[in-house]
Amino acid sequence: MFSAAAESFLRQAREAQPEELQRFAARVAAQLQGPEPGPEAAACLQRLHLVVAASKYPRRLDGEIVGLLQKVLCSPKCPEQIQLLCAAILREMSPCNDLSLSCENIQDPKLLSLVSSVLLAQGDKAEVAAVGQRVVKVLEGRLPEGQSSRYLLPILSNVISLSPEALTEEQTNVVSKKMADWLRYASIQQGVAQPSGGFFSNPRTRQPGPVTEVDGAIATDFFTVLSLAQHYTEDQWLNIQAFSMLRKWLLCYGGKGLNTPSSGSRSEMDKSVMSMVSTASTSSHLLPPKERLREKAFEYCQRLIEQSNRQALKKADGDLQKACLIEAVTIMDIICKQDSSYVYRAAAFLKVLHSRISSDATYARALLPIAQFFLNHGEMAAVDSDAIYKHLFTDIPAQLFHNASLAFEFVLFCKENCRLFTETSSIFRQSFPNLFKFLAWNSPPLISEFVDLLPFLLDAGTAIEIFHLLLDLPCLTAALDVQMRSTSASERASSDPTVKPATCLEAFRHPLYKSAFQYLLRIESAPEESPERLIPLRQLLGSLASSPRVVQCADTVPVLLELFFSVVAEFADGPLINQLVVLLLQRSDQLYDIPAFKDDVHRVLSSQLVMLCKLHPALIVELSKELLEFSGTVSNIQNKEAVFTHVVWAIGEYMSVSYDKRCTVEQINRFFETLEAVLFEVTQVRPLASIPSYAPRAITVLMTALTKLAARSQDLIPRVSLFLAKMRTFLQSPAVTSVYCEEDREEILTRATELMNLLKMPSVAQFVFTPSVDASRSRFQKEVNDTLPSALRIVTRLLEPAPGFASG
Repeated sequence: MFSAAAESFLRQAREAQPEELQRFAARVAAQLQGPEPGPEAAACLQRLHLVVAASKYPRRLDGEIVGLLQKVLCSPKCPEQIQLLCAAILREMSPCNDLSLSCENIQDPKLLSLVSSVLLAQGDKAEVAAVGQRVVKVLEGRLPEGQSSRYLLPILSNVISLSPEALTEEQTNVVSKKMADWLRYASIQQGVAQPSGGFFSNPRTRQPGPVTEVDGAIATDFFTVLSLAQHYTEDQWLNIQAFSMLRKWLLCYGGKGLNTPSSGSRSEMDKSVMSMVSTASTSSHLLPPKERLREKAFEYCQRLIEQSNRQALKKADGDLQKACLIEAVTIMDIICKQDSSYVYRAAAFLKVLHSRISSDATYARALLPIAQFFLNHGEMAAVDSDAIYKHLFTDIPAQLFHNASLAFEFVLFCKENCRLFTETSSIFRQSFPNLFKFLAWNSPPLISEFVDLLPFLLDAGTAIEIFHLLLDLPCLTAALDVQMRSTSASERASSDPTVKPATCLEAFRHPLYKSAFQYLLRIESAPEESPERLIPLRQLLGSLASSPRVVQCADTVPVLLELFFSVVAEFADGPLINQLVVLLLQRSDQLYDIPAFKDDVHRVLSSQLVMLCKLHPALIVELSKELLEFSGTVSNIQNKEAVFTHVVWAIGEYMSVSYDKRCTVEQINRFFETLEAVLFEVTQVRPLASIPSYAPRAITVLMTALTKLAARSQDLIPRVSLFLAKMRTFLQSPAVTSVYCEEDREEILTRATELMNLLKMPSVAQFVFTPSVDASRSRFQKEVNDTLPSALRIVTRLLEPAPGFASG
């Protein structure tokens, strides 16, 4: 937290006006023009840097102060702190038109690093190239005593990030040669402490000892980033820095280099030399720089992996071990992509590593690059990698779903490799229940990754199970919460099998719920299992429905459901669509008890039902039993109005011989009688106290569906016409006017009038309500209660310009 004084300074810096800034800059200029800038000048520069850096928009200083800052920056007599502040201010002002800095003749690495940082901040490709060439030239030469190359490697790393093409092949060869030496031949003796110069300092410095391993043992092999010392030598610092930028360097320049006149003449010799290197590393000095760097980098990574097996004495060193292990495996993978002769050695090495760390959850992150390696090279190495993938997809999500950073890395790994996995291993798709644990526990951060991942998990074999899992995702979150709390010793609940559990924790191990929990928390696909067993578990876990984590998870389900149906639509056949529609009707009544979640899911399911009917209109005939049962249940209007309304619309729209030759008059009559009974129940006039409120949309859709069915079986026209004629009486009764507002009553009455007028001309009604399957629609079912074609409106205007019913 900022202190009040710091907040005040920051606010003043942001609110400083241009005139104030120029006046203060003039004070700074006066300080810098003195004989030797001191602490007061440093304090002024710090305040100037704060003002320039604190605003969202760029600050501008006049050319004189910019020139002075550059002059002070390049002055060899200027204190280092002043130079650092000048460089920081110039970077914050980038891009700057008044800049005249050049790195061309700078020899001092420290100054070159500061000047280069300003030039790179300008974002000019030519400046980036000039900086890169100058840095390489200084690295190539011999530095005077007391100067260090380690200030230049961060600049070089920035150069290749900004513009990899800034370096020529000759320059990359120079750096590759240097990096190979830094990685492999750093001193294994500790550095010498710099004398303090105090009264008690000893002029005879004690001879430094050897570097040690993380477990305290004396290092007997070459120096790496995991070698420890109280003080580091110059070449040890370069070793550490070289490793830190090794991955980036190999990705940019480790593959095929730029074409040069001499590269073709050496290619055959290079190949023959590489064949020798695989068996005799003593010949490495004969290799071209890139190949030599690969070899030294590979040896370095092997050494790091060996060092990671040591027991670190300090936690920080243990964390560093794990980070270096991940980096080492990743670099080995890159090297093998660039030179397949390393694959066999690396595969054998990493197979052993996997066996060693797979049972240690603290090394879970390292399993991802190992799996990546075998995914890329397993076929070439002739290694059966299924055991590695199976452990990765079963144990890690089940045990570590709550680790947010690992969850993101794991899902990102799956997303980047989903095509490879679906082509090479069935384990990926079989493990989707485990993968969804990451999403259930970490919903908001992972939703975009799962949007990309879900299509690769879906096929005809997994669609049904994934549909259930998406609907049960909030329930899974609640179950994971119970699982985590049940493992806590303080909350461990002992359950009596003979007593019904009172809490979720007690139920977790209770025989009555144990199998349901196991199914919900399963680690792989189980298509033969019945999801109905989760019904009592949903009720039990209802006590967690208000948990913020559960609510967040519920918010992601509608998005994934829409994606699910859009993907399934690309491969679903008739039987799969029928199965989904049946499940859609069943599951609309079996959802986790979060009211907003239920409403959102019903909205998505209803809109997707329309899409499924459009894909396979014959489902209305094929699923007539299920649809009759659903549409004939009056309570569905209130409990799941959106789904009910769309089902009724689909019946009216697609129960036609135009869509399915198997449609018979008997079937039309059966649907008509069912919907007629529902509409009668809905519009029955009751005593005032017991009038239920049904959505006007449901009433208008029921009337419309009945009219459509009557138009196709014209013996039904008198029945529906009589029903429609009675709607005015229904809507004018006091009991109804107390429930429906005037706008709702007008909507129902207008629709009834339109439909009755249309039925006065049966041939027109049949034409309007039985469109051709191939007829193009300008707008497809945007509003379910507004589906009548424009012909209906036209007929109504012709027959009865003002809506109303003739008496009698």
